[in-house]
Amino acid sequence: MLDRLSASTRTLTGELLAEFTGTLVLILFGVGVVAQVVAGGLGDHDSITWAWGFGVTFGIYIAGRLSGAHLNPAVTLAMAVFNKFPWRKVAPYVVAQFLGAFVAALLVRWNYTEVLAKFDPGHTLKSQFVFSTLPGNGSLPVSDWGALRDQVIGTAILLLVIMALTDLRNTAPRANLGGVVIGLLIVAIGMSFGTNAGYAINPARDLGPRLASYLTGYDHAWRDQYGHLYFWVPIVGPLVGGLLGAALYRLLVSPFLPAPEQEVGMEVPTEER
Repeated sequence: MLDRLSASTRTLTGELLAEFTGTLVLILFGVGVVAQVVAGGLGDHDSITWAWGFGVTFGIYIAGRLSGAHLNPAVTLAMAVFNKFPWRKVAPYVVAQFLGAFVAALLVRWNYTEVLAKFDPGHTLKSQFVFSTLPGNGSLPVSDWGALRDQVIGTAILLLVIMALTDLRNTAPRANLGGVVIGLLIVAIGMSFGTNAGYAINPARDLGPRLASYLTGYDHAWRDQYGHLYFWVPIVGPLVGGLLGAALYRLLVSPFLPAPEQEVGMEVPTEER
């Protein structure tokens, strides 16, 4: 019994470290490119979308074998509801993802200290956008509720496609190309749904860097340009949208696929492995 418990604990530890590391790499590329474009003046919106996509791809290849590479609480919640991911692992996964995002944002904040100070000496909303999202990217006339709508739609698209890409009964990518295709999915979402709310589509991606920025001089980090408490929008929107997107796949596509030859869906390690 003790040996089995020890093996189970080691397995979960490995999964959590994989989620932490995969999310860390994702945010290093993602927040790093926004810092370079916004504060450093190098690159443009396309640079941002491609770097976020690459970050997701690399994060998936780091964590995929051990944890399934959720890297996103919205994905973890959807997998628990629709793909039999163990509920007892949901909270630990979410914490690991948040910590990975938080540490990565601190590293970006440290690395770009001088550039951020020159670009925005007062650490205002002008550079807060480097770390966390804002309605209308801090400048366009989008309300908080409009941003919430955007996050629900964007994350629903994310989970709808992820469910298809990881379902072996469907035309799932072969030859270990799933991470590349999901990365391209992030690029596509950024290029088409990046205006209204900065396409956070990931509560950990926004909350971790938001806290990191708050602790390093951005006193207004929890609010938007209207002075409203905004931090909840990129948390609630993706969680609701993720469930909606996964539900749509289960309703509109999954029932009509041929019978599976094996268990399908985002791979989840079990204690027997």
